[in-house]
Amino acid sequence: MTLTFTLDPVVDPSLSDGILALWADVSHAGGAVGFVPPVTPDDIRPSLDKHLAAVADGGCRLLVGHDEDGAVAATAFLAHNTHRLQLHWLWAYTVMVHPRHQGKGYGRELMAATEAAARSVGNIDAIRLTCRGGLGLEHFYASCGYKEVGRVPGAVRVAPGDDRDDITMLLPLY
Repeated sequence: MTLTFTLDPVVDPSLSDGILALWADVSHAGGAVGFVPPVTPDDIRPSLDKHLAAVADGGCRLLVGHDEDGAVAATAFLAHNTHRLQLHWLWAYTVMVHPRHQGKGYGRELMAATEAAARSVGNIDAIRLTCRGGLGLEHFYASCGYKEVGRVPGAVRVAPGDDRDDITMLLPLY
């Protein structure tokens, strides 16, 4: 099976709850999406609310992948740059695939859908994203065509004594 992707879906309570559950499940599985387990949906909700406010304001696009059961299985947010000299690229962030779907190629599907979404915006030359070091995520993104363009050693503190690199990846679209 594959995921069904929707760019800019109507955000209703069901979708919001689905994204919140995905985010919690990814976090508990050790996913590098801004939280470290243990984390509760109440811990995550303020961050999701900020993401969804940016979507509502038009500064961000939401890409959602649903599985064959209709459950939220993947997301990526595409943020427009606000600096007038950087309007030609987007940030991809909170890129997630549900742990039960990992290893099925859905991550590659999500990244292909993210690229297609960025191309549909028009006048976008590249997608940038950051990932946490120590998990090999940069290798996955490289296999999807992204190139490492920056690394800040120890910029992400996962726990006391456990600092990870913040890695910036870029996908040129030209």
